[in-house]
Amino acid sequence: MKKNFLIALCLAFFGTASAEDGSALWLRATHNKSKSIKASFDPQYRNTIVEKAADEVNRYWHGGNLDLVVDKSLNALKDGFRIEGTTVKAATKEGIFYGVHELLRRQESALPSASGDFIPAFGIRILNHWDNLDLTIERGYAGKSIWLWDEIEGSSAKTMSCSPSLRAKIEAYARANASIGINGSVLNNVNASPKMLSREYINKVKVIAGILREYGIKTYLSVNFASPMVIGGLKTADPLNPKVAQWWKKKAKEIYHIIPDFGGFLVKANSEGQPGPGDYDRTHADGANMLADAVSPYGGIIMWRCFVYGNKHKGEDRVKQAVTEFQSIDGQFRPNVILQGKNGPLDFQPREPYAPMFDVLKKTPLMAELQITQEYLGQSIHLVYLAPMWKEFFQFVNPKQLVGIAGVANIGDDANWCGHHFSQANWYAFGRLAWNPQLSSEDIAREWLRQTFTRAEAFVEPMVTVMTESREACVDYMMPLGLHHIFKADHHYGPEPDGNQPHFPEEWKPVYYHKADRQGVGFDRSSRGTNATSQYREPYRSQYDDPATCPEEYLLWFHHLPWDYRLKSGRTLWGELTWLYNRGVASVESHVAIWHQMKNYVDARRFAEVSERLKLQEENAREWRDTCLGYFRQFAE
Repeated sequence: MKKNFLIALCLAFFGTASAEDGSALWLRATHNKSKSIKASFDPQYRNTIVEKAADEVNRYWHGGNLDLVVDKSLNALKDGFRIEGTTVKAATKEGIFYGVHELLRRQESALPSASGDFIPAFGIRILNHWDNLDLTIERGYAGKSIWLWDEIEGSSAKTMSCSPSLRAKIEAYARANASIGINGSVLNNVNASPKMLSREYINKVKVIAGILREYGIKTYLSVNFASPMVIGGLKTADPLNPKVAQWWKKKAKEIYHIIPDFGGFLVKANSEGQPGPGDYDRTHADGANMLADAVSPYGGIIMWRCFVYGNKHKGEDRVKQAVTEFQSIDGQFRPNVILQGKNGPLDFQPREPYAPMFDVLKKTPLMAELQITQEYLGQSIHLVYLAPMWKEFFQFVNPKQLVGIAGVANIGDDANWCGHHFSQANWYAFGRLAWNPQLSSEDIAREWLRQTFTRAEAFVEPMVTVMTESREACVDYMMPLGLHHIFKADHHYGPEPDGNQPHFPEEWKPVYYHKADRQGVGFDRSSRGTNATSQYREPYRSQYDDPATCPEEYLLWFHHLPWDYRLKSGRTLWGELTWLYNRGVASVESHVAIWHQMKNYVDARRFAEVSERLKLQEENAREWRDTCLGYFRQFAE
């Protein structure tokens, strides 16, 4: 199996693949026919990413010779680039690679030529892998982890190496990321195993970091806050205990000695049962600052997640707890601490209002965390293009507020990387929006389709429509009008509006979130309820607080309303829910019909695999509609 994957990977890399298993992703440029096309660059950059960029030009560029110039005076470009005629300039080596792929992207997407400066909106553009050391992936739907730890062997950091097939896979992963401007990778799950920080695994991480480095990708690790106790033999993980602080400093020194350009740590603390500073009546700032001091001498950062609930504020509306815990300590963090928050205040639902932490935290650097893997959006079965969701987030949160953006990866060892061929588009869209959040969902979809399938407009334009409609369709057939978290327990696939498992905490139960009864449906978060609306800035605070002005897509998120409440359409609340659930199913039926018309434009294998998943999506959409309407009908009629 590994041998077959390697063969397909090599064929795809060199542009001669005949088997369309999806492993080539969007990197399917054909070889140029002229052997005279060359990229020139300063010889001092041989064996760097600049030489890799030149190789890409020599293989795939059809437009003539190019000069690749690293110009340190162009610092204003950050790690961006400048295109001037036949020259790509950048202040960094990585910028050269990004510039070459801007040209290749335009060539393969049949877009106009470009000139001028291209500067990324965020300095940190990073994938968060939720991969475990046993190769399982939490919320992963595309097979096992690509980090095959057992294939990285050696007696010490100096002698560690990996199998050729693993190196090829990681290099292909790194190249794909660099082609869309992603510059960081957190290798392991935020629910981290302390074993990740053992010398055995640090030595293995060194090998992966060395491959990623070749493509300008910095390596990070998620850490378990109790590691000093579990693998360090200490009796406490109290961040104000000098022995604990010293243990982390020693561990950071060890890591940076082995991996000098290591990026830093991602931390999930005091949420969903994970250990953290709250276990010792310390604040998140206490914990983050202790770790920040450990990595600061080496230029490292701490990405401290703000997705917290069930810590000190049990019983409080879950969507309020992040602000409750972090607002009072805003500004108390070290300069190299970044607070990382999910786009919405609950948990990657098909639709949420933006997280109010982006309103209230003004003194601490912030990152947004988006979920590329479709935990709550049909996983690897449903075709749901997520760029419209992320664009919606950026309507409320100014990218200039953020220093970075993280995406929870959807990558596994399936031949097509992402389980569903169209799930690749979400990996691609994340990278493109991480570089430029002003790009439109339609343009990104168009780029991806042309590079991944065909430039034929008879295929591209109908499928752009399918992709850009797919997220709204998913909301319609799952949870319209602001309904949320009514999934089947644990695996979060399929509907369970009657979920009321006695062994689960309240904030995991679907009935807790929709609160359907004879009087109505919805969660009252207005000033008359939990007052979650008070955490938002104006004008949204007032808009969300009044059902008459609350956008209808968030109506039942913020309000418990009677079944006969009249909406703008003129329909009652129950009538509108019924109409939207049916509209969602009809949209999927339409998308299936459009795809079936595309058979002549797609290779047989990918057409069949997408067709099979669309069939399952259509069945599941009907299940959502019938289950939810059947359940709510007992209260509404």
